[in-house]
Amino acid sequence: MNECLFQNTEPQRMQLTCKELPNGIRIVHQEIPHTRLVHCGFILNIGSRDEDQEQEGLAHFWEHMAFKGTQKRKTFHILNRLESLGGELNAYTTKEKVCFYASVLKDHYGKAAELLYDITFHSTFPEKQIERERQVILEEMAMYRDSPDDAIQDELDALVFDQHALGRNILGTEQTVGNFHHQDFIDFISSRLDTSQLVFSIVGNISFEKALRQIEGPLREIPTKRTLYTRSGFQTYQPKQKTSKREISQSLCAIGRPAYSLHDPNRYKLFLLNNILGGPSMNSRLNLSLRENYGYVYSVESSYQPFSDTGFFGIYFGTEEKTLKKSLAIVHRELEKLRSKKLGSLQLHTAKVQAIGQMAMAEENYASLMLVYAKSLLDHGKIDPLDSIFEQIRCTTATELQDIAQEIFQVDQLTQLIYTPA
Repeated sequence: MNECLFQNTEPQRMQLTCKELPNGIRIVHQEIPHTRLVHCGFILNIGSRDEDQEQEGLAHFWEHMAFKGTQKRKTFHILNRLESLGGELNAYTTKEKVCFYASVLKDHYGKAAELLYDITFHSTFPEKQIERERQVILEEMAMYRDSPDDAIQDELDALVFDQHALGRNILGTEQTVGNFHHQDFIDFISSRLDTSQLVFSIVGNISFEKALRQIEGPLREIPTKRTLYTRSGFQTYQPKQKTSKREISQSLCAIGRPAYSLHDPNRYKLFLLNNILGGPSMNSRLNLSLRENYGYVYSVESSYQPFSDTGFFGIYFGTEEKTLKKSLAIVHRELEKLRSKKLGSLQLHTAKVQAIGQMAMAEENYASLMLVYAKSLLDHGKIDPLDSIFEQIRCTTATELQDIAQEIFQVDQLTQLIYTPA
């Protein structure tokens, strides 16, 4: 048994433990004695970027179809299995991950683990259910098209990453979604599934021995699978400018560019810098300037998302058409401030305290923590103690943040997408 590189010294929390099975599947567990719940899930290192162009939307479709029938269950039995016990069964797809997970009272962990195993490895993809779910996904796509806030983010991805798979819509297109059949799912999973790139994660009020007893046997029966597939890297960024008219009442603006990958030592520094610029707190620079000082926006945010080989930095806001140019000028001004002037010692200290506090609060969401552990194992092969991440943030200097701002916040390297009222 391999123990993860993690020790939590809090007395109410047990040690984080990992075990790797002979087929490469890893199990990670942490006991939380003071909760009534257990959160668990399978996270696979497969996402929308792993689709070929004609497969666009297939990973997301697979996520839907996992609930539509297995070798021993029909849809109703899958949906009713945990919901009738007060639990929750869910799934999601990102550009690099597919996840099937559940939250239940601790007494029902065995049922949750068995059900997740069943839908992850024994889905049958019946054609009748594919036809029904195809319509659901087409409705989901229409809903997103009718939501300009979502549409502009997807279109910005397409502009930044151009023809690369990272720029494709996770939902796919009407044409690709309309062409999927049973064998397409079988072939995609067969060509992409690698048992060494799959983690089952458990966080909650259950011992490691009991958690393992419920799931280890079935997981050991899964044959070792290695794939020859490798992800295509992104290296051809060119900034773009685009404006289009939409049936909307205010102008929307999205600005972005590639950024640091999951393996870049600057990723936590950029996280801190982004938090200062336009993170979730109301005291972010963009919120204070655009909303509090001028009243030009209801909301504004910046975001940083790292991927395995690159990353994405973006800014989003909506404003009246008459204040669009002024709002853009303010955004550029805030970017230039971070590029040209180092943070003062008090500003830097306050930013670090805030970022660390936000991360500490996020740790109290045990369902999210369960997913974080699995993703960390998949992306880094280990789980860094939160204290070590805090230390990296504490050690960040004002000069380092300015250097990153000068690299990432170059205005002539930003792609800009604007929707204006038709």
